[in-house]
Amino acid sequence: MTAVNPASDYSRREQITIIVSCMLGFALDLYDVLILPFIMGSIQKSLNISLTYVASITSVTLIGSVIGGAVFGAIGDKLGRKNALQLTLAVFAVGSIASAFSWNYWSLAALRFITGIGLGGEWGAGMVLFNEAWNKDRRGLGSAFIQGSAVLASASASIVGIWAITCFSQDWGWRVALLTGGSPIILMVFIRFFMPESKIWSEFDAKRRRGDVPVTIQRENTLIAMFRGPLFRISIISLIWMMAYMFFYYAIIVFLPTLMLKVMNTPPDVVRTTSVIVSIVGGITYITMGWLNDRLGRRFGALIPSTFWLISLGGIYLYSHHLYSGVLLAWPFLWIYILFAMGNTSLGVVGTWLSELYPVDVRATAVSTIYMAGRAVGSIAPVVVPMIAAYAGDNLVMGLMIALPAGLMFILCTLLLPETRGRDLAGTARVPVEAPGSSASSFAH
Repeated sequence: MTAVNPASDYSRREQITIIVSCMLGFALDLYDVLILPFIMGSIQKSLNISLTYVASITSVTLIGSVIGGAVFGAIGDKLGRKNALQLTLAVFAVGSIASAFSWNYWSLAALRFITGIGLGGEWGAGMVLFNEAWNKDRRGLGSAFIQGSAVLASASASIVGIWAITCFSQDWGWRVALLTGGSPIILMVFIRFFMPESKIWSEFDAKRRRGDVPVTIQRENTLIAMFRGPLFRISIISLIWMMAYMFFYYAIIVFLPTLMLKVMNTPPDVVRTTSVIVSIVGGITYITMGWLNDRLGRRFGALIPSTFWLISLGGIYLYSHHLYSGVLLAWPFLWIYILFAMGNTSLGVVGTWLSELYPVDVRATAVSTIYMAGRAVGSIAPVVVPMIAAYAGDNLVMGLMIALPAGLMFILCTLLLPETRGRDLAGTARVPVEAPGSSASSFAH
């Protein structure tokens, strides 16, 4: 297969449309998940359920995303990245709107599960399309901009979530917040008319239709193919790697608002301001790390931020009893939260690294499945943390410490994955060869 050069085969307008669409898609995806911690208290009181039950809503959403990742990943490999992205946005927008009209725990859980199925395909479809369309020497930075849109999601979730629960009644606040999750419908229309399909995928699909691609590749189930041959080891390590990241992330992020608002008795406006400041610092860190991992490698882009994670976890353990005293910059928890956000920027390298690890015929399936399988394991965290906290005498801080083994496992897997910086993404063969100028394995083209 002749390699496609993304830098020359896409117009500037097309590339801008792709990265903006991917940024907004990821931001809306994450917003829909991150707004839940801010409305957990309202849902708990409105539906008269326990903290464990309301926390499980996040778990159900993330479990649904695993199914969505596999389904929409396969659609992305068979029918195109753009078609998969449009479909996934439609499902999670409709699911989010419908969940606002839930009448009890079970209806909310079922509708959030459907929402999760839609959420599951968005990230993989958008991220794969972006990496296939972008200059290989600047994928890390571009990917960081997409992942950095998490700051928009985090800041928006805190602003809208607190606004909804303070400006509306107990029964309507959380419903209004969930209704805002229907906004991806607008993005879906924009993508339909303005965003191009991946030319790497289009070229592969044309060859597949002409019969120029081996029959085994044409007929093989892409979910099975990602575990065959030299991809088996890569897929296993990548799965553990992503599961470790997501468990650590959701074990902390879901309960930070509760820790600040309920345990530390922090005023809501201070929590909102803290979240916005943290989001801005996180965004700057995403971009900085993206620039660095294009120059120093994908492994660097995951390892350095993860050290901030471990420091922030130690800070939570040591300083969570230091309550807000009226001076934000003198409040230790602000800096702990900032370190946690800087640690989250390990995610900035994930989309590019995973895309570079897999050939075009299974890329969308592998990237979506691995990412969403990670989210599935992450979904266990919101249930496990309260259980550990209850066992420790209702000590939420001790519950959060369950994240430590996951953080260490993430670092170990980062060291085991091959470096892929600068890899061409047009190949379909599965035979590992040495990448030019690198000791890491690549795929024959």
